[in-house]
Amino acid sequence: MKLWQKDKTSKKEVESFTIGRDPEFDILLAPFDVLGSMAHAIMLEKIGLLTFEELSVLRKGLKDIYLEIEKGQFQIEEGVEDVHSQVEFLLTQRFGDVGKKLHSGRSRNDQVLVDLKLYYRAVIRELVEEVQELFTLLQSLSEKHKNSFMPGYTHTQLAMPSSFGLWFGSFAESLTEDLDLLQAAYKLSNKNPLGSAAGYGSSFPLDRTLTTNLLGFEDLHHNVINAQNSRGKTEKTIAFAIAGIAGTLNKLAADICIYMNQHFGFLTFPDELTTGSSIMPHKKNPDVFELIRAKTNQIQSIPNTVTLQLTNMTTGYHRDLQLLKESIFPGVEMTIDCIKMTTFMLKEVKIKEQILKDTFYKHVFSVEVVNELVLQGVPFRDAYKKIGLDIEKDDFSPNQENVHHTHEGSIGNLCTKEIKVKMENAIAKFEFEKVNQALERLISNS
Repeated sequence: MKLWQKDKTSKKEVESFTIGRDPEFDILLAPFDVLGSMAHAIMLEKIGLLTFEELSVLRKGLKDIYLEIEKGQFQIEEGVEDVHSQVEFLLTQRFGDVGKKLHSGRSRNDQVLVDLKLYYRAVIRELVEEVQELFTLLQSLSEKHKNSFMPGYTHTQLAMPSSFGLWFGSFAESLTEDLDLLQAAYKLSNKNPLGSAAGYGSSFPLDRTLTTNLLGFEDLHHNVINAQNSRGKTEKTIAFAIAGIAGTLNKLAADICIYMNQHFGFLTFPDELTTGSSIMPHKKNPDVFELIRAKTNQIQSIPNTVTLQLTNMTTGYHRDLQLLKESIFPGVEMTIDCIKMTTFMLKEVKIKEQILKDTFYKHVFSVEVVNELVLQGVPFRDAYKKIGLDIEKDDFSPNQENVHHTHEGSIGNLCTKEIKVKMENAIAKFEFEKVNQALERLISNS
């Protein structure tokens, strides 16, 4: 059962190959397909392609299907090509020929595009909410441990004094920057492609501004070719956005794996959050963070996959674009899972206090002592040379409690409030509430 089928069917081998994994992803698109159809039906009645009575029937039918989807009662039946076909066939089966009128003025090309845009908007919101929860926890840990000193490293070598407050806070601010890229992905997802049809518009007098407003889109892709070409461009931007978040989580996970090592012993987690060895009874493995590290590396490969898939693709729709779902949908889900697990684990983290009092770490104070001499009037190069020679002669005994940093973003001035404002401003740009209100009106009035 296919919308385009005439008197011949495809060979089953061709059908199986071309459909691929689409059915498993189409289930995720089902509620958004119904929302797009609701808006399209309202617009068709306005331009005279549906009567008011026909619109009333379609709106009731679509709302019933939407509720069935919410209850988990919707499925794509055997032999039905995709979610778009399933919705249309249900309407036709239940209400007759009026169901066949719904596709006027649109193509599956712009239908799947609007489904994807609505889906991406929704999952980006979920990403933002999970990022916000992790951000709040990281800021809390940063403030809690702002006076808990630890060594900082460059080139994986002991460098200068740091603190757990500074370390936790660095990932919090990094997440605010990750949301900037996610905002770009959201803006592309928040443009209406409906009415571009197969990519070249329609001879019907479609009201694309109306469907834009009904679906809560910020704007529309005005040029119909550009609307079609946005498929792929949107996914590429999302891929880079989730890769940015993954990069932040990856560095945090890699640090934790090292810091849990007995040679460091900087932090630990309860036994029930770690795993053991089948033969070594002393082992306490950071499996969760090792998997977060691996999964975030997989996520960071997605932009390359998407970019290569789009290379040399000419203007207009191509079936190649179907495969984007196989990278983006699992990638977004994996990113959300990694954020959730990072939050889950960090709620139980235990850090080691007084690390820098161990004389093993005395050399991280070399710059502190150099700076003290500079403040006393010694030229920097002379101070640097003196302390360097003292270290070579093993005649270096600094005050390992003397850490006095005051400038913005340093150990003694974490700028927690300023970073929180960054996050608040980043989240405010998404304007999720406007979308919520539009979709609630669309559903309640149907």
